[in-house]
Amino acid sequence: MTIKRLDHIAIVVGNLDAALGVYRDALALPLDHVETIPEQNVKIGTLPVGDSETGNNTVCIELLEPTDPNSGIGRYLAQRGEGLHHICVEVDDIAAALADLKAKGVKLIDETPRRGAHGKIAFVHPKGAHGVLVELVQRD
Repeated sequence: MTIKRLDHIAIVVGNLDAALGVYRDALALPLDHVETIPEQNVKIGTLPVGDSETGNNTVCIELLEPTDPNSGIGRYLAQRGEGLHHICVEVDDIAAALADLKAKGVKLIDETPRRGAHGKIAFVHPKGAHGVLVELVQRD
């Protein structure tokens, strides 16, 4: 498995507009776009931070606001409050990466990729990554 770069850091927020008041307005990060992903019950604000060291691809902060309190992100917010949700790394071949991780005994949430906002995604269980939820993405 080869990790190409850090893709994004995701932060769960209770109110996207209020969070943009900090990240966009106070920290002066540019807002790339806001989109709602109905199948994941989330509204995402994407803010580019800078280039990754391994290429000219911009690393982003993603602000995640649940659109349904009963969704995974909604329950996460209710139980743990606002804060860091996951880190995401980009891989060339997500199916191969998942097979490699499984062969190495890493606990996975997803054993097969699913559709995400920017391509195919899958998650490594926090118990498999020392308490951190790790997302893998194979971008379109």
